Amino acid sequence: MKKLLFTALILLFVFACTDKFSDPTVFESNNDNSNFGDTVYIQQFPIWDGFNKPQDMIIGRETFIYVADTENDRIVMMNVAGQILGYKEIPKPIAIAQDHRLNLIVCGELYDESSGNTYSAVYKMNLVEAQHIIANAKVDTILPATAFDFSRPDRKYTGVTVFSDNSYYIARTGPVNSSPIDPDNSLLIFQVKKLNNGATKDTLLGRVPQVSPNGTGLVSANELTSIKSFNKNSLDIVVALKGENSFKVQWLQWVETVLFTGYVSKLQAFSSDLMTVGKFDQPEGVAIDEADNIYVADAAKDSVYKFNFAGDLLQGFGGNEVFDSPHAVAYYDRTLYVVDTNNDRILRYILSTELD
Repeated sequence: MKKLLFTALILLFVFACTDKFSDPTVFESNNDNSNFGDTVYIQQFPIWDGFNKPQDMIIGRETFIYVADTENDRIVMMNVAGQILGYKEIPKPIAIAQDHRLNLIVCGELYDESSGNTYSAVYKMNLVEAQHIIANAKVDTILPATAFDFSRPDRKYTGVTVFSDNSYYIARTGPVNSSPIDPDNSLLIFQVKKLNNGATKDTLLGRVPQVSPNGTGLVSANELTSIKSFNKNSLDIVVALKGENSFKVQWLQWVETVLFTGYVSKLQAFSSDLMTVGKFDQPEGVAIDEADNIYVADAAKDSVYKFNFAGDLLQGFGGNEVFDSPHAVAYYDRTLYVVDTNNDRILRYILSTELD
């Protein structure tokens, strides 16, 4: 009898910790996609709150969770159960990535006392040296780095993504884009180089060529908000833009031929739901899962979308009854994480067909 009572209590607890959403908060499958059928995403509880306008999060390579808790001026480190393990003060963090050496690269702000100016900045945080006690992690400033950088407080660093060789891109935006050499709207290439004394230095190699700073079509860097690489030996990226552009989320494929080296659009214009003109208003965050499905958080539409590798819409949901300006999404172990920025929280969902 005691054993039956204990089992019943456990079942009651499990069902109390999930809630199946009704419209409009249900992820409705696209009826044209028979691979999914009638599926919904089920919200998991408890809600992770206590943040102040968070704008980004990642699932680290060691499976810790890192949140850019923007208005609390900190990076929060959590485990997958939602327990806060520590935090590191970083002014106004808005984007975060992790390299294969487990360093965190963060876009935030820097206040310069001598000039009284506040600059957009990029930081690198060494977690291994601190034995993953994030409060003790050493933080190096990558940008701004030169006198010219400090003369341009109107330039903003808005995104970061890392590749398999630990090189990384920084997304930069700004108002001056007439220069053919160094327009503000650019993807900056950084590589970790070894110095003669054995130390390493994050070195700016230049900007990704042949990406239009003000382009209204394909292969554009028109006000980048987010960039994400694929978790494989590839230079392909998915970018999100909020500038004037017909295709505000684009999969850029790196190609090398005798005649051309650079990025082209993986998906052609008008070829899929993802490449429909005006599909997005203000995409702020993208994520990619192991099947190359692409998730997009559209802050202006208060919505999240999921597309397959061909750009077909699989699911999408939202509205102001669900989210308020979501700025980021992440996916790990069958769970979708949504950074619900203006509601100061992170929500988690599991696909109904994947429940044990």
